Amino acid sequence: MKKTISQVAKHVGEEVTIGAWLANKRSSGKIAFLQLRDGTGFIQGVVVKAEVDEEVFQTAKNMTQETSLYVTGTVAEDTRSPFGYELQVKNVEIIHESTDFPITPKEHGTEFLMDHRHLWLRSKKQHAVMKIRNEIIRSTYQFFNDNDYVKIDPPILTGSSAEGTTELFHTKYFDEEAYLSQSGQLYMEAAAMAFGKVFSFGPTFRAEKSKTRRHLIEFWMIEPEMAFVEHEESLEIQEQYVSFIANSVLENCKLELDILERDTDKLAKIQAPFPRITYDEAIELLKEKGFDDIEWGEDFGAPHETAIAESFEKPVFITHYPAEIKAFYMKPDPDRPDVVLCADLIAPEGYGEVIGGSQRIDDLALMEQRYQEHNLTGDAYQWYLELRKYGSVPHSGFGLGLERTVAWFAGVEHVRETIPFPRLLNRLYP
Repeated sequence: MKKTISQVAKHVGEEVTIGAWLANKRSSGKIAFLQLRDGTGFIQGVVVKAEVDEEVFQTAKNMTQETSLYVTGTVAEDTRSPFGYELQVKNVEIIHESTDFPITPKEHGTEFLMDHRHLWLRSKKQHAVMKIRNEIIRSTYQFFNDNDYVKIDPPILTGSSAEGTTELFHTKYFDEEAYLSQSGQLYMEAAAMAFGKVFSFGPTFRAEKSKTRRHLIEFWMIEPEMAFVEHEESLEIQEQYVSFIANSVLENCKLELDILERDTDKLAKIQAPFPRITYDEAIELLKEKGFDDIEWGEDFGAPHETAIAESFEKPVFITHYPAEIKAFYMKPDPDRPDVVLCADLIAPEGYGEVIGGSQRIDDLALMEQRYQEHNLTGDAYQWYLELRKYGSVPHSGFGLGLERTVAWFAGVEHVRETIPFPRLLNRLYP
């Protein structure tokens, strides 16, 4: 009866066969312990010399790391195992013998592991990070589907920049200029005018070096956009969403969090509502903490965000940034036009901004003014202007960076550990 490791809990006392790879092993004269993985989990297989044929025992004892095999045995409960079960092995059938696997149980440097990322994914900690990433994706779809959002896929090749920046990868779309998408937001605004509440989930690109803890050339972003939703309601939706996915990870990734030695008490504090401070208050807080390298009208760097986050036990919203340092589409505060109705959600523990969002400008005349100020009068943006011409409504949206959120929830040091193959892109764009 062929089963996966994730299924063995339902077959205690039964004999099963599992297709697996040998992650590691140790043996004595009379017993061999096989650390097995099959993609769904890890389990220990125990081979007792007196209970199997000599050929089976010698095969198990001499197997090399990452050899693929079919292993047959009886499932038994094991309270000493984090997984809770082990396999009492009866037979081993080698599929393919692996030799000189480069990533051994010894310590390796980050550069070496990144160069071998296609193999590093097999390790227990990387497996745990990817399972947490998968759970965030699964619970994201659940949250938005349960709240009547429609999934819309914006294009990856675009004719314009969402942020109006120069950090874009240029390409040619036949005879026209095109760019790899840095955000699907503008298109999601169009979708919100048709469906009310929408979200996208896809890759985005930044033409910047990604060999840092905080930046990636390619990352995935979740971008909801909501018609008839203003700034305050948007903040409530954001904190409800982040609380929901954090709870899902805590509930469904207990083993993975344990493997990563994550302090789950810190994750348990991710419960709405989140504290909020204005940009003005954040500047004052930084001055009180001794920062003399930041003035009103300047954007925060990583040290500033970390210092602000350290003042709170939960993620914190920083709201009402100066209009001059934010995107052209953000709506000015009616009571104070020099700041906009926006917020960045700053994660604790130094993980930085995980969400950026705002209420969008819905007034045609004001958007035309913004176009002139940002030199956006070309045909590439005309369709976006028309969203304010035909039945405009108050609307808001935000974007959550998946990889940085995974790094935060998993408690890993480097955001590059949360995307499967970043070095491949680094080689393309050195």
